[in-house]
Amino acid sequence: MSGVAIKLSDHFTYGRLVRFALPSIAMMIFISIYSVVDGLFVSNFAGKEALAAVNLVFPLVMALGSVGFMFGTGGAALVAKTMGEGDQVRANRLFSLIAVAGTALGIVLAGVGAGILGPLLEALGAQGTLKDQGLAYGFILLAALPFSIMQNMFQSFFIAAERPKVGLAVTIAAGVANIVLDYLFIAVLGWGIAGAALATALGQALAAVAAVAFFASSKTSRLRFARPTADFRALGKTCVNGSSELMTEVAASVVSMLYNYQLMMIAGADGVAAYGVIMYVNFIFTAVFFGFSMGTGPVVSYHYGAQHKEELKGLFKKSMVLVGGTGAAMFAASQLLAGPLVGVFVGYDPELAAMTLHGFRIYAVAFLVCGFNIYGSAFFTALNNGKVSALISFMRTLVFETSTVMLLPIVWGIDGVWSAIIVAEACALVLTTAFLVGLRKPYGYA
Repeated sequence: MSGVAIKLSDHFTYGRLVRFALPSIAMMIFISIYSVVDGLFVSNFAGKEALAAVNLVFPLVMALGSVGFMFGTGGAALVAKTMGEGDQVRANRLFSLIAVAGTALGIVLAGVGAGILGPLLEALGAQGTLKDQGLAYGFILLAALPFSIMQNMFQSFFIAAERPKVGLAVTIAAGVANIVLDYLFIAVLGWGIAGAALATALGQALAAVAAVAFFASSKTSRLRFARPTADFRALGKTCVNGSSELMTEVAASVVSMLYNYQLMMIAGADGVAAYGVIMYVNFIFTAVFFGFSMGTGPVVSYHYGAQHKEELKGLFKKSMVLVGGTGAAMFAASQLLAGPLVGVFVGYDPELAAMTLHGFRIYAVAFLVCGFNIYGSAFFTALNNGKVSALISFMRTLVFETSTVMLLPIVWGIDGVWSAIIVAEACALVLTTAFLVGLRKPYGYA
């Protein structure tokens, strides 16, 4: 059975669910490696000030690129539901409309980002060479923003097309290209922070072009490009469906800026660099939750559209068990591997390494909880309830985490910064649980 392709319409056991989601998990991990590898090479070959510059710019680029997740997850939920209802022709036309709209918006946002990059760096306290390096890094990534949005968008559509392994292969190729180019541009040619940005941009371009080529030419994909349907109501539904993913990424970017601001005030550039290392590790760990949610989302949407209530119940129960077990394993792994992981990034500076290690051990407690909140929000996106999904994301990040990162340092200093995520995720878990329990009967998943 391991060689048999898994379809959205199948009955999902634990093993089948994990197998279907695994390519998406690996895909998200490889995408996370983009920024991690940049940070690794920049820190070791360009220094901690360059690393701080990367960390100041990255939240803006991440926020703008999150439009791709909105169109991808929201669009895949709508397209998979349409397939579940038996209308494949409309599904292909909706898919094509969403792909065109997402790419066009990416071009517009690239110009917006270039206009606000300088003032944003100044507002965060960057001056002199720190600001210059931030501008060099940011302008290159913003030029590649349409490719980044396309890559983020097509991840979900590979899953809805029942071809997650193709999506994984594309992402691996782009990730390997990024790593090789990082080494060439930074370690060999000495291009520093600009080399890191260029390597990331070229990796994103490779992924975007490969995805377009696949959906334009494949004869076996469940989804293919067709003449886009002029259905702007469906486009609006896509944006509402995916608004939680947009909210998650935008709010996370805002929160990252607040973290950077607080740490700049408390510990200077070293504090920003320490937070950057913690975020690199966090990207990889939480990529597992995001990948699982993304990989299982179209399955939930399909069975919801087909009104398979018993299958929905099984999917929900199995997913919650897997998320809980993964969170516990991640927390244990984070405590065991904290020292070596920090050493790889900033082992050259003992004082910075000690600060980073202490902060990471506190921050990692959130892994026990955050998976439930990430999955809960994505689950309602899959059910085409974008409003509840967005509310969970909005409260989790923009309200709870923003409040804690601003208030806790007043009492606990720098430890308040590291602890903010724990308190925020705990508050969000209460809200997520309330929605999951309160809406279980109308949707029939429990």
